[in-house]
Amino acid sequence: MMAIEEGEPIPAIELTAVNGEALALKELTGQPLVLYFYPRDDTSGCTREAQDFSALLSEFEALGARVLGVSKDSPIKHQKFISKYDLTVPLATDANGQAMEAFGVWVEKSMYGKTYMGIDRSTFLFDSAGRLVRAWRKVRVPGHAVDVLEAVKDLVEGR
Repeated sequence: MMAIEEGEPIPAIELTAVNGEALALKELTGQPLVLYFYPRDDTSGCTREAQDFSALLSEFEALGARVLGVSKDSPIKHQKFISKYDLTVPLATDANGQAMEAFGVWVEKSMYGKTYMGIDRSTFLFDSAGRLVRAWRKVRVPGHAVDVLEAVKDLVEGR
């Protein structure tokens, strides 16, 4: 499986926004973009991650960056998740797994001796030209959103 590498352009893939409309990744270029993939709505780590990105969203926006969380959960499930936790971070659905394949986050996992396919918690930072500048794989949630914000500051300030 070929996963996107640093320096490569954002894939021409469509996700589904919470309102059910198609959301083309290519249309999100023109400003820095943080795209984070997470396993499931309303699980402890995923909730914490969405809350952390929501808490920092105004700082990302002040730097001109967009943030988008992606999972396989349906738009309706995303809406319930957003309402339940007053999330401000936008979420999108990758129902057919196209984006997950392109980003190399649909991986074999194991729990309690059973193997299964699932989403590897990962974050990708694209510059305003739509090129991947940084990838975080096998993300640990505590402090992650702050690390990503620092990387966006570095990108925007040319450090």
